[in-house]
Amino acid sequence: MEKVNFSGGEPFLQDRGEYLGRLVRFCKQELRLPSVSIVSNGSLIRERWFVKYGQYLDILAISCDSFNEDVNVLIGRGQGRLNHVENLRKLRRWCREYRVAFKINSVINRFNVDEDMRAHIQELNPVRWKVFQCLLIDGENAGDGALREAERFVISKEEFQGFLDRHRGVPCLVPECNDKMRFLNCREGRKDPSRSILDVGVEEAIRFSGFDEETFRKRGGKYVWSKADLKLDW
Repeated sequence: MEKVNFSGGEPFLQDRGEYLGRLVRFCKQELRLPSVSIVSNGSLIRERWFVKYGQYLDILAISCDSFNEDVNVLIGRGQGRLNHVENLRKLRRWCREYRVAFKINSVINRFNVDEDMRAHIQELNPVRWKVFQCLLIDGENAGDGALREAERFVISKEEFQGFLDRHRGVPCLVPECNDKMRFLNCREGRKDPSRSILDVGVEEAIRFSGFDEETFRKRGGKYVWSKADLKLDW
């Protein structure tokens, strides 16, 4: 194994990030993994976490769907009294100070598809800007028993391509449309959980996970993901 990524939900919820920090440290010190990364909305991250655990983390990816605070509130990215965009800038500064590679994930939907994010992305200068097309998954955000209703967020392939065309000059842009978004076993349009790795082991569970190595490589899933190899100008 080369890489582990912690995401959620919100991975910093448990013990205000202490549990996550111990996992990150274990992956680096005990497992000696080349890359350990986290995906977070950033609202619960404090500088003391970087002081204690930053040296063990390769990449911190922050979810940011818009640089307009009103849009963030509209699509559910609002963080109460905390301004999401200002917090993003603060996290970027901490990543630089504590030598953690900084990444941004954005889901493009009905309410941000016409936004021009070029100046903001260039200012923040992430190592990667992963841009996803809003994806419907039966039972997760669409259909009977859905946890959330996302139909009103959906955009067409052409609209998504228009967003990509507008931002094609951004070097760190890495796009993913619906055709490639099949990380879990959602090949049938829904999330079908595999059997627990605690019961059957990793190799057996991954056989039924929907993972396709060729697709993984085609979508840019393999990249320089260790901060030791990124040669960043901190």
